[in-house]
Amino acid sequence: MKKINFTKMVASGNDFVVVPEDKLSAIGYPLSAIARKICDRKFGAGADGLLVIGKSVKADIKMRIFNADGSEAEMCGNGARCMALWGKLNNRKLKGEAISIETKAGIIESEVNHDNVKIRLTSPRDLELDIPLKVNNRSLKVNFINTGVPHAVVFVEGLDKIDVAGIGRALRNHKRFSPRGTNVDFAEPLSRDSFKIRTYERGVEGETLACGTGTVASALIFALKGAAGNKIKAQTRGGEILTVYFAKSGNSFNNIWLEGRARVVYQGEYYV
Repeated sequence: MKKINFTKMVASGNDFVVVPEDKLSAIGYPLSAIARKICDRKFGAGADGLLVIGKSVKADIKMRIFNADGSEAEMCGNGARCMALWGKLNNRKLKGEAISIETKAGIIESEVNHDNVKIRLTSPRDLELDIPLKVNNRSLKVNFINTGVPHAVVFVEGLDKIDVAGIGRALRNHKRFSPRGTNVDFAEPLSRDSFKIRTYERGVEGETLACGTGTVASALIFALKGAAGNKIKAQTRGGEILTVYFAKSGNSFNNIWLEGRARVVYQGEYYV
């Protein structure tokens, strides 16, 4: 058996196993295979994803995110918030509040204040509003935006009764979003500057308690559909309120920040 020392972290109900890349390279297994094993909730540590910490020549640290199914994602909002906190707690050179993180979606800036972590996302792209789609014999108006990873956003009434698994799976695999598929967010406005959200995550292949990039995607679409101001609060399935800040000009956004809590749950040893 080979041993992996890991840290279990959580942000808004999204949980992750965090391991430095040099520790994993010594194991000699593909990272995708390690992710499937260690994220398994019955036979592993259990997590939505594996966060791999590496050295960066562009930023303070580098993050790679592997979903529970072994697929690698470009970015993860709540994962990046965990990564920023991990960096501050474990790297003497990163004791300041601001930490930059290299991801496949670009450089993510962060601010860490105890367990409150804000990240600044890259500018969104591929915006499309009100795409008419037929899903499970239902006609839906689906919005699409890439906030580091692709998200389909559907505004609904009666969010608690929505078949997130069924409709989410159908949209995630819809030919409109092939070949890579998409994450799917269901949002219900609560006021002009707040909404509730549930997310079906690609790679986890099920509903998670929160999704950072999905929360941002839904907030930006909400802003385009008449939300008030440049600060929107989102109530996640896990119960935490996430806050999205942004600057808007027409249909364009910049200076986008996601804020919420992150924490270390425990440290352990996993045997491969």
